[in-house]
Amino acid sequence: MPRLVLIRHAKSGWDDPCLTDHQRPLAPRGQEAAPKIGAWLAAQGVMPDEVLCSDACRTRQSWDLIAPHLGDVVPALVPALYHAGPDVILRHLRGATGQCVVIVGHNPGIGEFAGMILRTLPDHAAFAAYPTAATLIADLPGDGWGAASYGSATPVAFTVPRDL
Repeated sequence: MPRLVLIRHAKSGWDDPCLTDHQRPLAPRGQEAAPKIGAWLAAQGVMPDEVLCSDACRTRQSWDLIAPHLGDVVPALVPALYHAGPDVILRHLRGATGQCVVIVGHNPGIGEFAGMILRTLPDHAAFAAYPTAATLIADLPGDGWGAASYGSATPVAFTVPRDL
């Protein structure tokens, strides 16, 4: 059964007005939160074999701080995931080849996609907002990603940094 992990990037900074949105780095709070998400994923037994990551600075930095807990997976940097909507995320998921796929993206798209891919929503007060570093683990039916569709995934676990 394919396993999907959806991660919104950790808290980013707005300190440098000369940077574009795409260039914004993680804030100190994000730098602290991301490794906690990595440790939580490892404790859940998540070992991804494919990572699709927006090419924005804050998503790349988030993954770089999460990754040491999860093995040696090199992320595929996907420019189309930068502020992608649910349909773009679904299209890229359908092209995935790993058994456990992580997608690191942005709101509102990643949160909307999480709500749309699930059959039932997690019983968590923060799920609807999908705050920074929110992370969902879900299982999809079947053997591959080609048939992934909205309303098909079963939530396994969901967390936000405040829980950890």
